[in-house]
Amino acid sequence: MADECPKCPPAGAPLWLATFADLMSLLMCFFVLLLSFATMDVAKFKQMAHSMDEAFGVQKDIVADEIPMGTSIIAQHFSPAQTEPTPLEQIKQTTKQQTAELGISIEDIDDVKDRMLQAKIEEIEDQANKIEGSLAQEIGNGLVSVETEGLKIIIRINEKGSFPSGAAVLKAGFEPVMEKITAAVNDSVGIVNVAGHTDDIPISTDWYRSNWELAASRSVTVAHYMLKTKGTDPNRIVVQGYADTKPLVPNDSAENRAKNRRVEIIITQEDPTLGLKTDDISKIIQADSLEDKSTQ
Repeated sequence: MADECPKCPPAGAPLWLATFADLMSLLMCFFVLLLSFATMDVAKFKQMAHSMDEAFGVQKDIVADEIPMGTSIIAQHFSPAQTEPTPLEQIKQTTKQQTAELGISIEDIDDVKDRMLQAKIEEIEDQANKIEGSLAQEIGNGLVSVETEGLKIIIRINEKGSFPSGAAVLKAGFEPVMEKITAAVNDSVGIVNVAGHTDDIPISTDWYRSNWELAASRSVTVAHYMLKTKGTDPNRIVVQGYADTKPLVPNDSAENRAKNRRVEIIITQEDPTLGLKTDDISKIIQADSLEDKSTQ
């Protein structure tokens, strides 16, 4: 027997080839079976498609004589119980506030408030005219002045004839003027602010250490005189001192400084629209509507 060549491969097929051939055979059989199973049964396919349509709710044609309504799942599985209104629902249904607000716009509310405010301002102007009439002589002599500012009546007592320079004691003969002013204040309503003002020239004496003290002392003097009069309500009086912080005119001349040295009695009346409720506005609008119908 001749020696085999060590470099030549062994005779016959390698061992792994048999396993590989078996695998290929099995794969071919598998795909042949898949192909044989791929034939479609039309009847079974339509039956399966119909069952899928019912499962997922797919419908092609809907024959409906009226609007289709949804089906309640809860109603199918739970029996309905008798419902009773809660107290909250009863309150909402019987409250009067919601009914009063119906038909009232923001423009209507603003219009009512503007008319009420304008009527109050006209009333204040009439009161100011009466005060001016009672103090006509004093106004002509330059002792006092009267003006209005919104809901305020300002009675301004000038230093001329009322206080000596640098002092807080009323001059002799000014009492009749104070009596008229006090009577006018007592005939009015609202808070009464008595405010003292000075010029910008600083003062420092044994009696008054600064303009603040002089301004406050003059306002206290006027308030004390008013409180001595019978009928003056002390709860209405508020005393204030501003020194030279609120001048009427610039302190650039002797004449202007004289105008700034004053005591102001400010009668402030309450805004009628504050605290106004929707029901009140509704009543006013209804009253105006009835009045308009009666005039037609």
